[in-house]
Amino acid sequence: MKIGILGSGEVGRRLADGCIDLGHHVMIGTRNPEKEEIQKWIDNPKHKETAFVGSFAEAASFGELIVLSTLWRGTENAINMAISSNFNNKIVVDTTNPLEFAKDSPPKLSLGYDKSAGEVIQSLLPNSKVVKAFNIVGNPHMIHPDFPGGPPTMFICGNFKDAKDIIIEELLTPFGWDTIDIGGIEQSRLLEPLAMLWITYYIQTGLGNHAFKLLKK
Repeated sequence: MKIGILGSGEVGRRLADGCIDLGHHVMIGTRNPEKEEIQKWIDNPKHKETAFVGSFAEAASFGELIVLSTLWRGTENAINMAISSNFNNKIVVDTTNPLEFAKDSPPKLSLGYDKSAGEVIQSLLPNSKVVKAFNIVGNPHMIHPDFPGGPPTMFICGNFKDAKDIIIEELLTPFGWDTIDIGGIEQSRLLEPLAMLWITYYIQTGLGNHAFKLLKK
């Protein structure tokens, strides 16, 4: 599968590496293809013939499936730069959290209760099938999470069951996740605060080696 990833930060590069390891072809879309991190990534010998770098529009056009991994404050602009028609009839994986940063203060959510980033993105891309995923864990553990208690739980949501099934089959299960579908895209209102719980514990401990697991009997 061809996968376009919008965002060249740690999340985008981590997911790109995981997708390439699964045999997919990946193009990372970025505002600055020349920056050191992205040049180092594209020069990795493991990425020969399967990894590409381009603009947001090029990555969105390239991908049969698109992953949004931008900072929230730049997400709408990235979508606009990628040209909305390039998303039509495609699955869009939304990894974003609507974090608001202030000097000398921990991050907080800028949306909540009756609105979420997932819902905003679905409204910006009405002809796409948005699936919220990967937003509740730090990027080092997004691919093949290894914890003593076994595979952690990835909660996902979205309005289209077929799209969620594809994400589970093509990405989450091969990456080693136990996945639970919690319903429509409005359930992002739960998943984004859950990410804040992960972030708060990270800030308190200085350690990112934690994930959530739903225990079932």
